[in-house]
Amino acid sequence: MQRILSAQLSAHVGEPVRIAGWVHRRRLLKSVAFLIVRDAAGLAQVVVTDPAVRAQLAVLIEETVVEVTGTAVANATAPAGVEVTVPVVRPLGAPAAPPPFDLYRPELTASLPTQLDHAPVALRHPTRSAALRVSAAAVAGFRAALDARDFVEIHTPKVVASSTESGANVFALDWFGRPAYLAQSPQFYKQLMVGVFERVYEVGPVFRAEPHDTVRHLAQYTSLDAELGFVTDHRDVMAVLRHTLAGMLDAVRERAGEALATLGVPAPDVPAEIPAVHFTEALKIAGAPADEPDLAPAHERALGEWARREHGCEFLFVTGYPMAKRPFYTHPDPARPAYSNGFDLLFRGLELVTGGQRLHRHADYLAALAARGEPVEPYAGYVDAFRHGMPPHGGFAIGLERFVARLLTLPNIRQATAFPRDLHRLTP
Repeated sequence: MQRILSAQLSAHVGEPVRIAGWVHRRRLLKSVAFLIVRDAAGLAQVVVTDPAVRAQLAVLIEETVVEVTGTAVANATAPAGVEVTVPVVRPLGAPAAPPPFDLYRPELTASLPTQLDHAPVALRHPTRSAALRVSAAAVAGFRAALDARDFVEIHTPKVVASSTESGANVFALDWFGRPAYLAQSPQFYKQLMVGVFERVYEVGPVFRAEPHDTVRHLAQYTSLDAELGFVTDHRDVMAVLRHTLAGMLDAVRERAGEALATLGVPAPDVPAEIPAVHFTEALKIAGAPADEPDLAPAHERALGEWARREHGCEFLFVTGYPMAKRPFYTHPDPARPAYSNGFDLLFRGLELVTGGQRLHRHADYLAALAARGEPVEPYAGYVDAFRHGMPPHGGFAIGLERFVARLLTLPNIRQATAFPRDLHRLTP
């Protein structure tokens, strides 16, 4: 008899079935016992009336892996409306060591550090695994949305020779006796690949050695990057980003609907046009000084509240950040050169995406580096490519864990990460 998952039991009512999974919960009553088996699809209820099987069940510890054969019977009070009766229970391994917290409870009561210390077990809890299912669905939606627009997926190096991409701190390492660094982003490489495929994207890890110890920062996270050529300006990039976000949320609803239901969180709609405000206007809305060079978290929260109040929207574009706060490769606004053709996308009052139009002329790169007093040599392999013809282009990067945490209203980004790496944590 072939094994089926718990979610498939309803299609086999009245038939003999074989399921397998982990002992999620046991309830030993006087005349009957219940065994709840957890597998990748959910929970299945097994009803035990045979004294011998009941005695066997009494010594099975939660999280022991078992196989159950029996008959599928309809029961509206059971998970998915079906239960397994007249069972034969066979352990598939030694009795499990008791986990350090109860996984059968609706919520994990252990502190987050305890959960992270015991992540291989904590992630089995339906609420923790649900977040990872949403994450997987979001990545699938990201890929599908860009594939539909003729983007090509690329894979770029995560070990690089220089630490020049941004102002973020880097992790240094030894590369056969030479200094090397973990990549802060695929920015340079994805721009260069626009010269090959015109439209590219990547899903991969990035590393930031910044000593942040907050609920919104990780030292390693997954970046969803895209870059496209032959744009008019940053607004073309914003349009692709809007399409991509809509595709990601559609995929979450389709592929992780049960996970959303487990967490009691609906996926918001992305409007046909996401509202946008210029940086100078954003400062006024947030009540910030007119000479403020960047948006603080409090300003972002105020803008999120304004977007909900004025537009009924969870998303807001802020465009035209000052050039002084953007990387050297950012294209300035031709009409207001002190401001950029760059943008951030706020999601529920938190920066989620950074993007914009890039420089594409070799002479402009030389001038931009000179204006910042930086030598060309560390960037030579990157800048030289622009001597050979590059189209106007731009792109964006989405932090996957931050997106999932904000979508699911998780209080800490580590709850959207299987094995987080931060200022203090290198294990498990």
